Order: sequence, then C-alpha cells, then structure tokens
Amino acid sequence: MKLRLLLFLAISLLRATECLAETGEAAWLRYAPIKDPHALKQYASLPQTAVSLDHSLIASSAEKELTRGIQSMLARTLREVPKLPNENAFVLGTVTDLRSRFSELQSGQVTGDGFWLKTVHHRGHAYTVIAGADESGILYGTFALLSRVAQLQDVSNLDDRETPAEPIRWVDQWDNLNGSIERGYAGRSIFFDNGHVRADLTRVNEYARLLASVGINGCNVNNVNAAPDVLSDASLKELARIADAFRPWGVRMALSVNIASPQTVDKLDTFDPLDPRVQAWWSSKADEIYRLIPDFAGFTVKADSEGQLGPSSYGRTPADAANVLARALKAHGGVVLYRAFVYNHHLDWRDPKADRARAAYDIFHPLDGKFDDNVVLQIKHGPIDFQAREPVSPLLGGLEHTNEAMEVQITQEYTGQQRHLCFLIPMWKEVLDFDLHAKPAPTPVKDILAGKVFQRPLGGIVGVANVGLDANWLEHPLAMANLYGFGRLAWDPDLSPQTIAEEWTRLTFGNDPLVVQTITAMQLASWHIYESYTGPLGAGTMTDIIGVHYGPGIESSERNGWGQWHRADHDGIGMDRTVATGTGYIGQYHEPVAAMYESLASCPDNLLLFMHHVSYTYKLHSGKTVIQHIYDSHYEGAEAAAHLITQWKTLQGRVDDERYKDVLQRLIYQAGHAIVWRDAICEWFLKTSGIPDEKGRAGHHPNRIEAELMELDGYTPVEISPWETASGGKAVTCDRSTDCSVSFTVQRADGEYAIATQYFDQNDGTAQFHLYVNGKLVDAWVADDDLPSPKMNGHTSTRHTSPALTLKTGDTIRIDGLPSGGDKAGIDYVELETSGAN
Repeated sequence: MKLRLLLFLAISLLRATECLAETGEAAWLRYAPIKDPHALKQYASLPQTAVSLDHSLIASSAEKELTRGIQSMLARTLREVPKLPNENAFVLGTVTDLRSRFSELQSGQVTGDGFWLKTVHHRGHAYTVIAGADESGILYGTFALLSRVAQLQDVSNLDDRETPAEPIRWVDQWDNLNGSIERGYAGRSIFFDNGHVRADLTRVNEYARLLASVGINGCNVNNVNAAPDVLSDASLKELARIADAFRPWGVRMALSVNIASPQTVDKLDTFDPLDPRVQAWWSSKADEIYRLIPDFAGFTVKADSEGQLGPSSYGRTPADAANVLARALKAHGGVVLYRAFVYNHHLDWRDPKADRARAAYDIFHPLDGKFDDNVVLQIKHGPIDFQAREPVSPLLGGLEHTNEAMEVQITQEYTGQQRHLCFLIPMWKEVLDFDLHAKPAPTPVKDILAGKVFQRPLGGIVGVANVGLDANWLEHPLAMANLYGFGRLAWDPDLSPQTIAEEWTRLTFGNDPLVVQTITAMQLASWHIYESYTGPLGAGTMTDIIGVHYGPGIESSERNGWGQWHRADHDGIGMDRTVATGTGYIGQYHEPVAAMYESLASCPDNLLLFMHHVSYTYKLHSGKTVIQHIYDSHYEGAEAAAHLITQWKTLQGRVDDERYKDVLQRLIYQAGHAIVWRDAICEWFLKTSGIPDEKGRAGHHPNRIEAELMELDGYTPVEISPWETASGGKAVTCDRSTDCSVSFTVQRADGEYAIATQYFDQNDGTAQFHLYVNGKLVDAWVADDDLPSPKMNGHTSTRHTSPALTLKTGDTIRIDGLPSGGDKAGIDYVELETSGAN
C-alpha cells in the first residue's frame, strides 16, 4: 500500500512538473523535451554530429537552430564540425553543393526556396541531409526536420522534397511609429515606440525566427496608412536595424509608403506620378534604401482609399503610380504590392445601384496588363473587408496579365479580435480551393496566385498579422494557430485545415492524444461557431462598422457611405447584387459562378443575403425561413460557444496551468459575449420584422431580472445605445463615488442556481462588484478587462457567472457596484440559471 502511495505521488509530481506555467512566447517552437520511450528509442540512432557546407548567414542560423532543437528535445548536444565527417551526421547545404558529395542527390529537382530531406547511406555511414535550393531552403528544411521530431514522426529513412507554392509569402504589420498598432489586439508594437525604432530588437529577431519556421519570407513592418515621414533619411537609418534583425532568418523587410511622399518628405510641389521630378525622386529614394538595406523587399501601397492620397488627385491611374515605384525598385530586385482595396467611402446609401463590393473589379480590371512585371496587386480575399463570411473576390479571377497576391487577415478585426476563438484556416482554405472558372480547365484561386493559370512570374499571399508585445504574440493562446496556419497554407495550399490544426497543437501543447484531438476539434468548429452568432447567411458581421468592429451594432452599417449595408427593413433583408435587378456585382464573375449566384434556386444559403434581397419568410434550401434561421443559428451558436468550455475543461492537468487558466477564462468570456451577440441580433430582427421566434426564445427571458426593475440604491436607469446591446434597451449606472446597489427577491422554486450578472466593463476605469445572498457575501469580482470602449454597449457588456448555490423562494440577492474613473459599475440584468446551465 505504501509503495502504491509513493508511486502515485511520484506520478503526480511528474504530471505537475510537466504542467508548469508557460507564457506561450515560444509558440510552436517550444522544442519540448521528448519523454515518450518509443520515440526516444527511435531517435537514439540520430547523428551526434552536424556539418554545414554552406557558410552564409542564413545557413549558419539553420545549423544553430538544429543544434538548439536537438538539445532541447533530446538532451543531446550536437558536435559541429567544419567538413563532412566519416561518421553519421546531419549535413546541411545547397543542393548544388551536396550533389558533388552525394550521387544519390543527382536526380531530384528542388526549386525556389524549396528543400530536400533525405537519408543518404554513403561509405558505410548514414547522413541525414538537409538540402536547400538556396540558403533559405536550408533553413526551411531544418525547421521542417525539427517539426517532424517534435511531432514524434519517423525520420529514419527520409526522402521528402518540398517547394513553396508561391514566391511571395509575406506578413503585414499595421504598426505605427508611435508604437500603437491599427487593428492590433496583442499590445504595442515590437518594432516602434515614441516615433522611433525600439532600442532592443530581440523580440523582432524572435519574430523573424517564427516566421521563417513556417516559410514566410517577407514582412511589411509599418501601417498601410503610412506615416508621411517613414521615408525620411533619419527613419530609413533606424529601419535598417529592423532589416538587420530579420536577415539571419531570410525574412526581407518591406515598407508601406505614402504615394504623396515626394511632397511630404522633400517638399516637392507635386506627387503626380507622371511628373519627371517625382519619378526621379522615387528612383533616388530607392537607391538610398538599398544602400542601407541591400535585401529590401519592396513597397506596399494603399492609395485613393479611406482618405489616403493617390494618383486620382492628378487624374492618373493606379497603374501609373505603381509603375513609377516599380521602376525605381526593379534594378535592385524589389517589388511593389499595390493594394486593390480602393473604394468610395462616401457612397449614397439611397442609391439601390451603389455597391462597394463592385469597386475593386471596376477600378482594376480595366487596367489588366498595364502594370509592370514587378508590380503585384494585393487583393483582399473577399470584396468587402475581412468579414466572417463573404464570397471570393471576382477580381482574383479577372486579371490575366497582372500579378496577384491575396490578402487575408490573421489579426481578428471582424472575427472576435483575439477575445473569441476563431480558427480562420478553414475560411482561407475554402477561398484557395474555390474555382473561379477563369478558364475552361479548373482554375482554383491557389493556382491563380501561384501563377500557374495565367503564367505570371510573381504571385503569393499576404497576411495581416499585427503581433504585439504580449508574451504570446497574439493575446489569445489559441490564436497563434492562425499565424502558423497562414504560413503553412502559403507554403502548401493543398494542406487540410485538420492537418494544420493537428500540427500546431502538437507543436504548441504536446502530443497527448486527448489534447491533440480536443484542441483540433475546437479549432475546426470555431469559425462556424463565431459566424453563427454574429451574422446570418452572408449578410456580414453585424458589428459596429463605424467604430471598433467588435461587439454587435446592427444598424451601424446602414444609412452611411461606407457601403457595408445589409438593407434590412420591416419586410426583408439582403443586398440585391444580381445582374437582372440589382447592382450587377454578380456579373463580375465568370460563368458558371455568376449563374450560380444569380439564381435563388442555386445560390448557397450561406451567401444568400450577400447576393439577394429576400423577405423574412423566404424559405432556404434547408427548409427554414430566413427569420427562423436567424433565431436558430444565433441560439445554436451561443450554445456551441458554451460547449467550448466543456471541451477545454477535459484538458485540465494535461496542459500547463498558466495557459489552461488563460484559455479557460477567455472561453468563459466568449460564451458570455456570444449571448450578448445572440440577444442583440435576435431582438433587433424580432422588433424589425415583427415575426416571432417559433420556438419562443427571442424576446422571452423568464429567468432574467432586469436591473432597472430591481430595487435601486444609488443606481439610475439609463437607455443604452444601440438599444439592442442591452436587455430591454436599458441598464443602470452608478453616478456617485460610493457603492450603489441593486437587489431583488427570488421568486423561483427552491433549488440550485448559478447567478449570472450581465454588467459593463468600460475601459476607462476599474469598477468592483460584490454579490450577497441574504446579506452574506458569496462572490466578488473586478471589471478590469481592457475592452475596446469607454461606453456601456455591446463592446463592454460582460457576463460573470457565480458558482452555483442553493436558493429558496424569498431569498434576497443584492449586488453592490463601486465605480472607478469613468467606469460607472453598470449592470444590465441578473439571470438565475439552473445548475448545470451555462
């Protein structure tokens, strides 16, 4: 018995040691020590020696990374030698160099940044060869080998060749020189602070290492809404230090530039791209950049968009502007990524033919073939703006003579801002696989981007990442799967979302089968869960589009010039984009795609309201009416969000405590905010349509006690705007410096209940709340989250559920709220949930 107890304690101690805290900073490069006996036996035969036959800076990084990974995972220090040894060894080099040593490498082809992992038996020794098409390929191959080891894969008899699908695999950072990040949700910039490049760029070097590990080869470091002075002499000298930090990892730095820079930086009286003085200025500036940064990747341009100046100021086209920059860069090997995100944000919403979705195609399709060969049009994957659901941009299939790169958003601007779990790889995979029928043979988007369809020399994919100073880079520990997955899809768009999710989970949380299975399932379900409670049938994410793009704000997209309308009224909803009666947007697609969307009979339900205006009683292919689908999907989505908590709790003790608790709290928050979304959208459509939920849920909350109807001491009822973001459109606020309280008498049957308090966590103070039952303190919490608003609304509405306890009819429940700063300790309602309910 004593022996069993000791054994149990030893196992418990081992489990506790394995689950010590992690910050997530290592991301998928944890290189966790391998303890699986079978794997250790398998890897015992790996070489003890390493040699690099390439002595470039990047190859040196590869050799050091190999040593680091093997040491961390296998507790084995590789002996680095200067030449090919007469013993088993890891051998790194270019394919060209290695072919002179190994005849076994003569027949295979490796191109681009590709690599070849091969076990070569030569003169009685087993060499694990990492051969790159170039020095970057050596590095990518090294990371690939270490990834296989970390996932406990067999590497004893390798013969794997990989070549990236596209040459341009970039991330964009929307960082500002003052250190803020536009649409960044993970702290301040790793690059800039107070108008300058940071003194310590250690984290920048680590970021480049992460990017290189998944094959990303470029990083645009500043906001596309570029600061006027980013190209000043002083700024460029500082920016060169960032390029220096990137260089060991083969990541080339790019810059967003303001097309008006000749005027703003050097005070020319014009920035007309056809003016010879402007052309000379850009040529001289490019020469200056390459003197400081020899491997500079190029420029990203946002022009004539959302207030940014552009060539239209002089009656010129995007091609006129892009080509001037491209010619300045061409001799140095640089490229211009010109964003096709150009539209009029002052559209007349009263005009039924006005349509923002048409803009990119209408502007850029007529210019096909007029861009230089080192210009790449950077086209958002959908025609609007990174919505949770929108169709593939028709422009991607409309340019036969122009290079294209697709832009996606890793940072979750419209998909929960890293507060909600939303794995975006399935969305991007759907886009990449979508056949635009640009030719009679299949033309999936992935082949267009790779240049295969129209034989273009350049193409690729760009992801807006916006990592920050938060320890785990993207704030939510599970959000890093989107950065990892972006890199993997950019390298190989044929990978499945499940494969990517499983890889990332193994590398980030380990190889425990239950952990891999559970996190993979959560990730794969999360996009559809988020979509289901934030906006129906392709209408778009019904968020506050004129504000922070986070919480619900259904009407914010209507009756303004931004063009994200869903045109909902008493009778129906949806944009009529048909050729027959609408804006004609659908006509931008090739057949048979256009015909599929034009007809109600064939239009997919999940894009119905993007393509058509229909009545609320219109029946979907599913058999449901539109209005009932709205009610059902939002209730089902909120329930599914709550189920994520249940799934995650099965991993307690199998995931380190710090990340376990962090993710758990975020999932609890998400489940509460999903209810805010559910109620806002269902109540809005109930009021607007006048059609009840056939299941009796919308507008009926029998377990809810509205704060404004409770007994108030110091609290004052207020109307909330928009009204749908508070239950009943009202809440209570405390406008004094001391505690205020709300109280009510329980009028439910005796039993176990969890008390859910819906309150507002404003970002301009830290209110405190205390919950009492019959005068006894049972719970307390602080409203100290950093939600994106100082107001009481759908952005700040937050749910706190106290542990279940026994309540009796007639019990008194009181909540005291203590304001702080601008946070007025606002309360919306209290809900008594039966034990076991979310």
